Amino acid sequence: MTNTLFKEVSYSLSKLIQDIDMGEIGLPDIQRPFVWRNTKVRDLFDSMYKGFPIGYLLFWENGLPDGHRQIGASEKQKVPRLLIVDGQQRLTSLYAVIKGKKIVRDDYREEQILIAFRPMDETFEVADAAIRRDPEYIQDISQLWTSSISRNRSIKDFIGKLREYREVSDEEEDQLSDSIDKLYDLQGYPFTALELSPALTEEQVAEVFVRINSTGKSLNQSDFILTLMSVFWDDGRKELERFCREARVPSAQGASSFNYFIKPSPDQLLRVSIGLGFRRAVLRYGYSILRGKDLETEQFSEERREAQFDVLKDAQEYVLNLQNWHEFFKAIVRAGYRNSKLITSEMSVMYAYMLYLIGKRDYKADGYALRNAIARWFFMISLTGRYTTSPESIMERDLARFRSVSDAEEFIATLGRLVQDTFTEDYWNITLPNQLESSSIRTPAFNAYVAALNLLDAKVLFSKVKVSELLDPVSRANKAPIEVHHLFPKAFLKRSGITETRDTNQVANYALVEWSDNISITDSSPINYFPEYCKRHSAEELAEMSYWHALPDGWESMPYAEFLKSRRAAMARVVRDGFERLKEDSSPPNVQSNDALIRIK
Repeated sequence: MTNTLFKEVSYSLSKLIQDIDMGEIGLPDIQRPFVWRNTKVRDLFDSMYKGFPIGYLLFWENGLPDGHRQIGASEKQKVPRLLIVDGQQRLTSLYAVIKGKKIVRDDYREEQILIAFRPMDETFEVADAAIRRDPEYIQDISQLWTSSISRNRSIKDFIGKLREYREVSDEEEDQLSDSIDKLYDLQGYPFTALELSPALTEEQVAEVFVRINSTGKSLNQSDFILTLMSVFWDDGRKELERFCREARVPSAQGASSFNYFIKPSPDQLLRVSIGLGFRRAVLRYGYSILRGKDLETEQFSEERREAQFDVLKDAQEYVLNLQNWHEFFKAIVRAGYRNSKLITSEMSVMYAYMLYLIGKRDYKADGYALRNAIARWFFMISLTGRYTTSPESIMERDLARFRSVSDAEEFIATLGRLVQDTFTEDYWNITLPNQLESSSIRTPAFNAYVAALNLLDAKVLFSKVKVSELLDPVSRANKAPIEVHHLFPKAFLKRSGITETRDTNQVANYALVEWSDNISITDSSPINYFPEYCKRHSAEELAEMSYWHALPDGWESMPYAEFLKSRRAAMARVVRDGFERLKEDSSPPNVQSNDALIRIK
């Protein structure tokens, strides 16, 4: 007989709920936040009511030692014996409704799931305002299991209220009673769970999950670490979640983590803490370390686990420090990335923050020098998409470069060498122009071009206003103050026989203009509109404008393909010049960043 790494166990719904309450089964944050729509919760109860199967549950028997309280609650009796691998959304739905508990959405909103039941025709609905006024419905089925009133009393009360609305025959009364009884009896609904052996590693558990549930979301190492935190340092997990929640909405009560660049997730900030604390980017190593594993001997120790959690606590405190957080974003502004729309990779932001904190905490680098170094680093990694493919592995190698660094000067010099090694002459003259050959405006190359315009204090095309000023508005209007204009309008190109979107929407055909100018130009030929707009400016201003906006001499009358090739090379030069400005010892502009929209017309 084949030895299996799992066993099959039968449960009733009431037993599952009881075991969750007692801490036997953990509702861990091992997969993802609660993402089910309320209609799916409704359908789940409908399926169970009709006696349909709703799938297996998959548990992992916990190999962690006893003596620690359960996940996510202040008073639990034990560390969970079973962690949920597959079935979290179903069990969270059932637990929330049966116990009348609020759930937390992936945007950190708390919500009560209200499922209504119409006994007469045995239908379930998501309760809305109309249903809550309809006496034909039990407006919230949670009350059936949470109320102190007996089953018979509840049935009589429902029928009594219904009789105040309409007549109820004896036959209907029997039918209503049977339907409500059947709903009550869902507590006995049978479940089958597969319990995985504690001998399995987290990688094996993830593989099992993927193989039996290929449509689901694959487990990752951050999920396991966050679950580990919930067991051994639940306050730290809550601090992460609070920080992320407050980063989403401006605070009316003083300082907060809110910013105009990124809305971080616990997963992202966890990566920063692991990197700062253990100089590791591959979370598989971080998970093993926090479990108390010696990476050389592969032996586990409770004492080692406690010591490593102390390291994590110190690192997270530094990561979540509001002064550090907001000082770091000055480096992003310094790099020209004043607008959240210019940031194509949140991972780049997080990894830059990690290096910023390493430089500040571990090497005591001068704040101004560190800011400029991180600004240059961020410009490079954003433009090149350094962490787009295999980000963990690449960052692991980057961190390894700093292990022999002894002081702040060497740390900043190492950052500089990595940037210099990337920005070769071939990159500026060949690679970058090729990267600008794209029909997608959401590209690192175009975003770097806009960042360079900010660094060069460039004005908007045909305007007296700086690009940076329109990307950093004090207030927002219905229309974005700055738009992306097609230098060769799409309608004009279409009349010329160029109709494919990939040709008309080339990045090299885009320029930043004020909204009013974009409206005025419409589909005019550049030969017609460009001379008219040039009348606004002096010869010196026109020269600056042509340089900033990479307009080749006589561009308005060039064949379109020739224009694109020439402008790509000119845009690459502007990007390079913007980056070179970062090398200068000049103070960054003191501006309020914002995520004003850039709209394409």
